[in-house]
Amino acid sequence: MSNQDKIKQLIDLRVKAKLGGGEKRIQTQHSKEKQTARERIEIILDEGSFEEFDMFVTHRCTNFGMEKTKFLSDGVVTGRGTIDGRTVFLFSQDFTVFGGSLSETYAQKICKVMDMAMKVGAPVIGINDSGGARIQEGVTSLAGYAEIFQRNIMASGVIPQISAIFGPCAGGAVYSPALTDFIIMSKDTSYMFVTGPKVVKTVTGEDVTDEQLGGAVVHASKSGVTHMVADTETEGLLLVRKLLSYLPQNNLEDPPIAFCDDPIDRLEDKLNDIIPENPNKPYDIKDVIHTIIDYGEFMEIHRNYAQNIVVGFARFNGMPVGIVANQPAYLAGVLDINASRKAARFIRFCDAFNVPLVTLEDVPGFLPGTAQEYGGIIIHGAKLLYAYGEATVPKITIILRKAYGGAYCVMSSKHLRGDLNYAWPQAEIAVMGPKGAIEVLHSKEIAKMTDDKEREAFIKNAEEEYKNEFANPYNAARYGYIDDVIEPRNTRFRIIRALQALATKKDTMPPKKHSNIPL
Repeated sequence: MSNQDKIKQLIDLRVKAKLGGGEKRIQTQHSKEKQTARERIEIILDEGSFEEFDMFVTHRCTNFGMEKTKFLSDGVVTGRGTIDGRTVFLFSQDFTVFGGSLSETYAQKICKVMDMAMKVGAPVIGINDSGGARIQEGVTSLAGYAEIFQRNIMASGVIPQISAIFGPCAGGAVYSPALTDFIIMSKDTSYMFVTGPKVVKTVTGEDVTDEQLGGAVVHASKSGVTHMVADTETEGLLLVRKLLSYLPQNNLEDPPIAFCDDPIDRLEDKLNDIIPENPNKPYDIKDVIHTIIDYGEFMEIHRNYAQNIVVGFARFNGMPVGIVANQPAYLAGVLDINASRKAARFIRFCDAFNVPLVTLEDVPGFLPGTAQEYGGIIIHGAKLLYAYGEATVPKITIILRKAYGGAYCVMSSKHLRGDLNYAWPQAEIAVMGPKGAIEVLHSKEIAKMTDDKEREAFIKNAEEEYKNEFANPYNAARYGYIDDVIEPRNTRFRIIRALQALATKKDTMPPKKHSNIPL
């Protein structure tokens, strides 16, 4: 065979590999409003940057006549490329080849790019569209999953790991995405569950569809498994690109600074009036967030889950930050089990990857009730406390209105190594709200009063005295627990100045093998 023949053979093999399971199966994929593995890669990476690895790998299985059917690439496309000029490694599962099912060699391809990503310190993106383990390969397929899980664990906190789910993801396959930092699902075309509807029907008698059991909307609002939901695959892939723009390449780097011409001293007079005069009246914390950040651009995480707390990424003068904010417009902004878990996970991610934390606090306390206590609010609330206390990144806290009881302590207080803690003049920092406090402090006097008008007048006066004495920021400021009381319209400027001052912050933890966070 001449050199030219060999080159032609190479070109023919590449063309064959890029067809995956063939034209017919590609058409079937498109008919389901799903893209192929390689089409997804073209969308997510910078044009012309993709370098594929292991294109000529095939499976080694000889059971059930499998040796008669082989496809180049074996159901997963792996390699590296760039997003906004920065290196990323990725794998994209190909549903047109054996339904994207995982084989021994398939797993080895994924493990190879994950190992390379760890060596060079670059993010890993997994695009999932797979029927699960390749049954014909038995235990070697299961071993392949476990090898991937181990690498997910070793990479955790070292390089960002992002999973995009654009098809089925069931059984053991769900645990790799669950071990990554962020999961993005597409509406109507993706689902995740440990056991499918048929097994659920057999074991529990429940009739449930794939979508009802593990669809994108379910995991975005009920389980919290997925962090973001996209209407289309293209939107999901663009979300991955945007998410990476806030993140460093690895845990040894700082997040990338973006150009910003949004004035740092921009005054927002509407913030001076955004807090209602009535302390029980809600307002939307997102209005505050969008007002103070660069260009009003906020990338919210877990938007539809535990909406009493808001988390996400934004920038201040081009500097990426993670924002954690109580939401008075939902359950009055109380902390409950789900909100505590949601915020704790986000805080720990930001801390792992050197993303400063800005906390906007307006919290009346923890949600009471048997459902919360039986569900372990003590343990879950402690996760949030632990996450803040453990974090060594710059931590800036603004108390907008309420900061009551244990929730005050938990929300990045000075006592949990908060670096700069500010308060608005409307802030109420106390063990509990005036009404509850008076019921405890003056219970005997109130019980003795028989005249309703006299009782009401007494309670009203006592509540005013309590507010003046305790429910304000100045009492905490006297002890140095609040560094300054600031005018609301200056909030953006004060946060940016704080971030600049803390840019070289160094904080350490005692030497240990690892922590024992209350799981």
